[in-house]
Amino acid sequence: MTKKFFDLTVIKHPFKTVFILLLGVIFLGYYSTKLEIDASSETLLLDDDKDLQFARKVSKLYYNPDFLLVTYSPKKDLLHDETLEELKELSKELTQIENIASVTSILNVPLLQSPVQKLTKLVDNIRTLENSNPDKKLVKEEFLTSEIYKNALVSSDFKTTALILNLKENKEYFEFIDRRKKLLDKKRNNTLNEEEKQQLTKIQKEFKLFRDRQREENSQTIEEIRTVIAQYQNNASLFLGGVNMIADDIITFVKNDLVIYGSTLVLLLILILWVIFRQMIWITLPLLICILSVVSTTGALGFFAWEVTVISSNFIALQLIITISIVLHLIVRYRELSSIYPNSSQYKLVINTILSKLNPSFFAIITTIAGFGSLVLSGIQPVKNLGWMMSTGIAISLVISFIVFPAILILLKRVKSPKESNFKLKTIALSKYLVEFHGKKIIFTSIVVVIFALTGASKLIVENSFINYFKESTQIYKGMKVIDESLGGTTPLDVVITFKEEEKQEEAKETTNSFGFDSFEDEFAIDKSSEEYWFTRDKLNVILRVHNYLESIEEIGKVQSLATLLKIGKTLNEGKELDSFILALLYKKLPEEYKKIILSPYINIENNQARITTRIIDSNPDLRRDELLKRINSELPAVINSSSAEFRLSNLMVLYNNMLQSLFDSQIKTLGFVVIILFVMFLILFKSFKIATIAILANIVPISIIFGIMGWLAIPLDIMTITIAAISIGIGVDDTIHYIHRFHEEYKKDHNYMEAMKRSHESIGYAMTYTSLVVIVGFCILVLSNLIPTIYFGLLTVIVMATILSSALLLLPKLLILLKPYGNKKARSI
Repeated sequence: MTKKFFDLTVIKHPFKTVFILLLGVIFLGYYSTKLEIDASSETLLLDDDKDLQFARKVSKLYYNPDFLLVTYSPKKDLLHDETLEELKELSKELTQIENIASVTSILNVPLLQSPVQKLTKLVDNIRTLENSNPDKKLVKEEFLTSEIYKNALVSSDFKTTALILNLKENKEYFEFIDRRKKLLDKKRNNTLNEEEKQQLTKIQKEFKLFRDRQREENSQTIEEIRTVIAQYQNNASLFLGGVNMIADDIITFVKNDLVIYGSTLVLLLILILWVIFRQMIWITLPLLICILSVVSTTGALGFFAWEVTVISSNFIALQLIITISIVLHLIVRYRELSSIYPNSSQYKLVINTILSKLNPSFFAIITTIAGFGSLVLSGIQPVKNLGWMMSTGIAISLVISFIVFPAILILLKRVKSPKESNFKLKTIALSKYLVEFHGKKIIFTSIVVVIFALTGASKLIVENSFINYFKESTQIYKGMKVIDESLGGTTPLDVVITFKEEEKQEEAKETTNSFGFDSFEDEFAIDKSSEEYWFTRDKLNVILRVHNYLESIEEIGKVQSLATLLKIGKTLNEGKELDSFILALLYKKLPEEYKKIILSPYINIENNQARITTRIIDSNPDLRRDELLKRINSELPAVINSSSAEFRLSNLMVLYNNMLQSLFDSQIKTLGFVVIILFVMFLILFKSFKIATIAILANIVPISIIFGIMGWLAIPLDIMTITIAAISIGIGVDDTIHYIHRFHEEYKKDHNYMEAMKRSHESIGYAMTYTSLVVIVGFCILVLSNLIPTIYFGLLTVIVMATILSSALLLLPKLLILLKPYGNKKARSI
């Protein structure tokens, strides 16, 4: 049936077949122009994460604008007149950028202690460096000691300051999110009607267009900021930081990586193919098939709107590697047949090559798809997309390879192949020797590898450190390092305290005070405003205790909350604690621009809440994010020590940790699922329980080494490295299937296991070695990336693939000889 299909299509009508294929490639090629890259923080969040919904709710309740941050380290003193003048000019230029609403700096923040003023005067007379001429010694002292400014607006050595670029509010974004969430919730609950399905489709398209527009605007804003700050680099060292900038830079890195992977890998493939075969046809034909496959796959991604993220940025390398491995098996088989049957026609060589490799190649690709397909079960959309991308791409590679290879060759004259390979490897001879004479050592080594893997796996950690995503030579790393070490940390973590409804506290009704606020008493007496009654001593004590507790944690940098104001207020209030009356007054009478700095981000009276914001020191090598969150959650109840208050952790620290933990759990569970699926496939393919068991063992042993290496070398599992096992299984089983398939064919000749092994090594062994060599070199390309997780991914996959080849050439044949799955018939005489 298969032979008839190829005879009537590809072989009989090669021109028509290739022409139709090219039409399909051209169609998909059009959609390849629509391929998009997304590196926003949204791509790394779980859509159904309850903490995500809570974080979005919190962001609406508090003054919490998106911002970028410029670190400014002048050559002269921070308070030198020339420095302040330059800061003023810099701030002015940055404010003129369209998407920047305002710039907060040492120039315009309120000076509360330079000198210390009474609260009565403070409300109506806010001093700043811009609007007054304060004593600079006092200003420096305030910036270095103020709970608001130290290690946040200025560094502890007073050599670096931050300019906070507050971006314009984006209400439309949250409107889209809310509308989409309501419909997605209905979809998950299967309560979506037809009209709502159409609405969801429409909203998702509109949101995508809106987001793309926002991304372009964001990129333009960052470019304009960098252009501005570049003009000031002569007199100061400046770096740009912020979540939006990280996303924009990652997109740039991913785009560069795609170009580097593609171009460099193509050049290396040409070199390797020439070294192996020394014939132009075996260079041009594989490259043609690779190009058609990559263009088609890229088009499929554009057609299905699967966006490339930092997780899937290596898809071109993966696609090229898998495609070339398919073609190499075909080339080696064709050359082998040509050498064995020197008088055969081109037709017989081509059709026999296709028929002999179609079955093992098909099952090898199916198992590869199963490996990548396991990623589809993840709760993270970019990981799902990688699963769909590679599953689709691999299927496309198989189809194109088995159409273009025979169609092109049938149009050409027979390609003469030398009797001896142009590229002999000592690996094959060594492997045969070890299997025949040192089988026990192979088994022992495999057991040691498993023990190494199990002990290493017990040491595995799951981490997600953005600062460690980038090389130390990059500007983004340098900027994040300054912010992390000198300006209070990077990754935000919030503690949101919700107070339960309680009777109004009598202390809030104080009618006597010694701070000169008699003129306001009547107003409060008449209005009995909620502000007056909200600032109770119990609430303030809870906030103070939580604030002080968080400050005591080594991994946490800057902590800010209402307690920050309470501590400063005590200084301003002649050493006396601020009471509820004074706090209510400040809340009502403080100018809005200053309220946004010291009050609005930290309390929400309407919802009876307080927020303590912190930033995690991301570069701390001892930081273990999941352990830290669990520790805070377990210790805070005792710190709060109040039945009238409850708390919840929020912000990016929590969301990214949830993502990683979810990915870890799902991948570990899925890995077991994939092993079972592969075992079933092996049973179907080989129709033998014993052979299926041998095949699984030959794959599990080498792949397990990755967990041992990562555990013992303390390489964290993150969004990239956590997918290695699934990908390695997918690629690695190819060798197992091809070898067992060939071993069976060779065994049938004389029923001699040892001789079958030797002949298999001399035939399929070379194809396996060539393809593994290409895979290894291909993944080595990933070390050129600017993203550290991608580099780890490449290096670790190289190790796994080398180990898988070793297993296929050593452990697999030894198990076949040892367990004799085809019976124990006497060998025929030769």
